Amino acid sequence: MATPLSPSSPSPLRTVAVVGLGTMGTGIAEVLARAGREVIGVDISAAQAARFVSALEATTARAVARGRLSEEERVGLLARVRTSTDLAAVADADLVIEVAPESYEIKQQIFRELDAVVRPETILATGTNALSVTRLASGSARPERVLGLHFFNPAPAMKLVEVVSSVLTAPQAVATVTDLAVELGKEPVAVGDRPGFVADGLLFGYLNQAAAMYEARYASREDIDAAMRLGCGLPMGPLALLDLIGVDTARTVLDAMYAESRDRLHAPAPLLKQLSEAGLTGRKAGRGFYTYAAPGSAEVVPDALTPAADGTGVRGRTVRSVGVAGSGTMASGIAEVFAKAGYDVILAARTEEKAEAAKSRIGKSLSRSVAKGRLTEEAAAGVLDRIVPAGSYEAFADVDLAVEAIAEDLDVKRQLFQALDKVCKPGAVLATTTSSLPVVACARATSRPQDVIGMHFFNPAPAMKLVEVVRTVLTGEDVHATVREVCARIGKHPVDCGDRAGFIVNALLFPYLNNAVKMVEEHYATLDDIDAAMKLGGGYPMGPFELLDVVGLDVSLAIEKVLHREFRDPGLAPAPLLEHLVAAGCLGRKTGRGFREYARR
Repeated sequence: MATPLSPSSPSPLRTVAVVGLGTMGTGIAEVLARAGREVIGVDISAAQAARFVSALEATTARAVARGRLSEEERVGLLARVRTSTDLAAVADADLVIEVAPESYEIKQQIFRELDAVVRPETILATGTNALSVTRLASGSARPERVLGLHFFNPAPAMKLVEVVSSVLTAPQAVATVTDLAVELGKEPVAVGDRPGFVADGLLFGYLNQAAAMYEARYASREDIDAAMRLGCGLPMGPLALLDLIGVDTARTVLDAMYAESRDRLHAPAPLLKQLSEAGLTGRKAGRGFYTYAAPGSAEVVPDALTPAADGTGVRGRTVRSVGVAGSGTMASGIAEVFAKAGYDVILAARTEEKAEAAKSRIGKSLSRSVAKGRLTEEAAAGVLDRIVPAGSYEAFADVDLAVEAIAEDLDVKRQLFQALDKVCKPGAVLATTTSSLPVVACARATSRPQDVIGMHFFNPAPAMKLVEVVRTVLTGEDVHATVREVCARIGKHPVDCGDRAGFIVNALLFPYLNNAVKMVEEHYATLDDIDAAMKLGGGYPMGPFELLDVVGLDVSLAIEKVLHREFRDPGLAPAPLLEHLVAAGCLGRKTGRGFREYARR
């Protein structure tokens, strides 16, 4: 089980060697030198060792220019670092951190050579995130002093360090390395030895599914990445992240995970193998899922797969007025978005009272925007004036676009679309905001399925930039063009996807959340450790259990059941712990208890 760790006493690890001076090794060495350690950098390539020194000189010079380091401190830091191409140079090290390529053969050879060089009390650490620490330790003459020390890239910036012990590792070695990690300004978490550990164990399954989604041509690489950045607040999209990590590295990690789990979700997408074997391994090669200005560059340049700026060239229908069906939070938020963009909006609910209450909720939201200086009182009043509440869908007779935002119940939605079909004028676009139900089922409830499309907004609609535009096999091209044009006018980023369960965001997000629950069920890690690992190691704005409790465990379970039914993959079956909590009425923040307990308001 993963356990958060704290320092016990100052670490005696004063001299640390880093073997392998690639991107990660360079970052780790910089962190150590900044913390006052004597650093010995070793690489079999003299050119790579020279690049390491140049990189360190450049980063420290930038730190001086930005006032984060004095020139005197920089000189002292550089003086504490020396390099070599010979492993014998690490003889006096208290700790050796191996950051060589992810290969048992390479790493085991390094550990055998280290056994013959270092002192008996020296601790040996591997930076692997995919290979078995136990297997590496068993090939050493001192398995009790071998452990994993998994930093995250870029090492100077990322706070998380996973301290990995095998069944052979001495507790004192773990404690000593933990103290060092804390002194380096990191947040160490102790984990057991299994592929991916906590953060990568969750992250790489998600990345693999994104690669498979792209391989299936379900959505473009740009739309997949934009969806996860804008829909989940992630710092990078999954395909761009695969390019940063290295497609070959991702394949190695997934191979190791699949060898242990036999979960098809961990079986590397064939595209990862194809790209790896073609040498298209991501940024380091100058090409992976995207094409880059040069090997090692972060600048994406257009290639044959880059979407045309003018799209399909099909013109959309004119939209001046919008009808929003519903009275809940999502309906209110969507109505506010359209009214802010200058559209005349009819907000219709089952009763006049519900519609008036929804408009009142919008008024409060606008007042908060005024209080925060985001809107003037005059502008807020104008927005509210453009919203007309109605107690009947008959009021949609003249709207150009009708957006349904009612309960996530297919029968209820079908009934509404039957009503809209009778009420709305010919040529009106009919849109559903469903997040998990088949859009085509709503379309077939009408006599004009070509006019029906999905517009999946994200909550809260006024703040979230993403809209998933969901076409069925029956949706007209001009209807699709209409919705994309409307998204541009209301300041949203549209991404195109087909009509299948979960669309882009939920299809990638909820298996990741489900796997986090399974990790807790298996007693591998605690809620707090997993949430911390994904925020600190993956850059997620919320940990999976924080997010589950916010979304609602019942909502999450319903989406996971839909995904399981659609794709028939055993790996997508909802975790029993999630089902048990829902059955017990522990639905998250809204009930005061989910994975955690909350104070009642």
